[in-house]
Amino acid sequence: MDLPRRRKNTMGRRLMAGIVAAAPLVVTWVLLAFLFDQLARVGRPLVLGVARAVRHTAPPLANLLANDLVLSVVGVAVVVLALYILGWLAERVVGRRLLAVFDDIVQHIPLIDTIYRAVKRFLEVAGNSDEKKKQRVVLISFPSPAMKTVGLLTRTLVDTDTGTELGVVYVPTTPNPTSGYLEILPLKDVVLTDWSFEDAMAFIVTAGSNAPSAVNYRQSVRSDVGEEDRGGASQSTRAGPD
Repeated sequence: MDLPRRRKNTMGRRLMAGIVAAAPLVVTWVLLAFLFDQLARVGRPLVLGVARAVRHTAPPLANLLANDLVLSVVGVAVVVLALYILGWLAERVVGRRLLAVFDDIVQHIPLIDTIYRAVKRFLEVAGNSDEKKKQRVVLISFPSPAMKTVGLLTRTLVDTDTGTELGVVYVPTTPNPTSGYLEILPLKDVVLTDWSFEDAMAFIVTAGSNAPSAVNYRQSVRSDVGEEDRGGASQSTRAGPD
């Protein structure tokens, strides 16, 4: 009885070790496949349009582009190239002016302007590599007081009745950080960390297996963080109409 039991335990242990070893690869594959599918979905119509345009002048090329695999790969390449060119333009005066014109057009479209400005502001806060912006990764008690979860402090508010400083915290879900919860809570209950945005995303996407070895678990946010945030928000508001 001991020998079959030891073999069973060995098989279970090795199976678990294999799962642990394969998990990072599986998660990476799933995320890359999701990103590839999304980029291909954007680029495929453009490539199909080119295939239809050259169907009469270059039938072999049109047939090649109509192949599902080639269509997806070329579509992804087109989108990546377009994003690269957009980033190149955004670093230059002409590109910044064109983007400013586009921003102005979008801000005159009802409903769309609200979503566009909110997403743009969130990405600016999340993607800023300035040392102060690293402090935006926080811990809050969620979903119960006995637990804490990683969140992104996006801005601060003031309670009109009591004057209490409030923090607006986005709580991403694991392993897909693009969905989550938006919480408003007293700033004194928000715990400041020294994690960067990249640290937080790696922690969330890998279900906690990839993260710094230490985190500030108890110290709450300093009051000057709220003051700086409101000051930055005021400047952003004043700069918006320009």
